Amino acid sequence: MLVAAMSNDHIPAPVEGSSSFAALESLRVKQLEEQTSALRTSVICAFNQLLDLKDLNTGVHSTRLAEWGMRVGQELGLEEAELQNLEVAALLHDIGKVGIPDSILRKPESLDPQEYALMKKHAEYGWAVLRMLPGFERAALDILHHHESFDGKGYPAGLQGAEIPVVSRIVCVIDAFDAMVSSRPYRKGLPYQEAVRRLNDASGTQFDPVVVRSFLSFAESEMSPVFAAAGTSVSSAL
Repeated sequence: MLVAAMSNDHIPAPVEGSSSFAALESLRVKQLEEQTSALRTSVICAFNQLLDLKDLNTGVHSTRLAEWGMRVGQELGLEEAELQNLEVAALLHDIGKVGIPDSILRKPESLDPQEYALMKKHAEYGWAVLRMLPGFERAALDILHHHESFDGKGYPAGLQGAEIPVVSRIVCVIDAFDAMVSSRPYRKGLPYQEAVRRLNDASGTQFDPVVVRSFLSFAESEMSPVFAAAGTSVSSAL
């Protein structure tokens, strides 16, 4: 080829500080950013697939939470970096459940105290996994605290109010609501209005009232696919 046949005398190397050098550096940085973004997306998708392998309901549930969470986050004015962490935390908030025995995850009856104590470890397991990945450290903390309560009675750290990361507060609300309205093999999901009542009753204690108001402003319009998956409809469940 012509380019290959030309000697270095004909194509001088870019000199540092020149416009050519700056253009090449800019291109190299852009390529690295694209590669990093692609790797990040692949990791998220792989972990979400892992959740599906563990429990199909969990994977679908997480995808729905990511969509709801982004709407709440945008309405609350979260910055782009926080929105990115919110998407990851919503998708992977249950990743720690891969460390919980199926006998506990799928138990049709109430968990005994020892089983419940182990179940609560899933938030810490998720944090332990994700914090090892560069770029996921903040999302790992958000996952660690997604079961904290607004009044300080949650776990694992007993954080209260604004001490709880805002992403964790958002995931806490939408996670609880989706769990309430979704049917499981061992129980039927709650009617929409009953789930709303419980969410409002726990607003200010378990849940951040600002997040509750934001989510409920669009929640009813989002219920059709949830109830369709359960073999019913929003109108019959209301």
